[in-house]
Amino acid sequence: MITTRPLSIEAIRRGLRTTLVGRRLDLFGEVESTNKVAHDLACSGAEEGTVVLAEAQRLGRGRHGQLWFSPGGVNLHASVLFRERRLSLKQAAVFSFIAGLAVADTIKALGLHPAIKWPNDVLVNRKKVAGTLVDCATRGGAVEFLILGVGVNLNVDQGALRAALGEHGIGASSLAAIAGHDIDRNEFAAAYLNHLDGWALRYRADGPAPVLAAWHDREILGGRRVLVRGDGSDIEGRVQGIDEDGRLIVRDVQGHPHAILTEEVRVLD
Repeated sequence: MITTRPLSIEAIRRGLRTTLVGRRLDLFGEVESTNKVAHDLACSGAEEGTVVLAEAQRLGRGRHGQLWFSPGGVNLHASVLFRERRLSLKQAAVFSFIAGLAVADTIKALGLHPAIKWPNDVLVNRKKVAGTLVDCATRGGAVEFLILGVGVNLNVDQGALRAALGEHGIGASSLAAIAGHDIDRNEFAAAYLNHLDGWALRYRADGPAPVLAAWHDREILGGRRVLVRGDGSDIEGRVQGIDEDGRLIVRDVQGHPHAILTEEVRVLD
């Protein structure tokens, strides 16, 4: 069964067609999180393009510290180190979009129809199948390095997923469940890294414009009524799109625009 086939550096490397991503591949059985391992390696001087993969994570997390269910042997948990020193912290948000785009491209190649929900969810058939997470280290207002992490539900059992996530599991699924067959994790990992490499090189060559354009094509919140929950009062309004800094623009019921970067956004219709 593909579900129980372990990840393999050799198998993944055979499928790589990259220039930057995958210069170094590290594979672990179980870690706290691949982002944490990648962060520690970055602080120790690991080269750009280092990839950390794990069969399982003990403390996988999503946005706002939410649990990311990371059981062993069924999904993809990976983090990639970039040393984009030309980026300001403000610009890092748009650069981080390349992870979601790469996941969506990889899923599309399976014959499925992915969509992106700002800022870091990838959905198929309105079910969340993947999430991305960016961690940044800065120095003097510029990015010293950043890590793009991804978790993709490939072959996880639906019952286990819902048992672990509770009510949040209702809106989640796996690619295997949707496609009707198991997903080869090594092939998926290599394809994802290939697409991520392509988007990273595209950003370096052409800047944020093509990333934002591709994001607009795949993003599904435009025009939707949402509730924004932050540290202050809640905001209800409609999504106008994203700006050049990757912030979600929500126009409230009084017609005032709000630029959203870190707040929680819930779809109301």
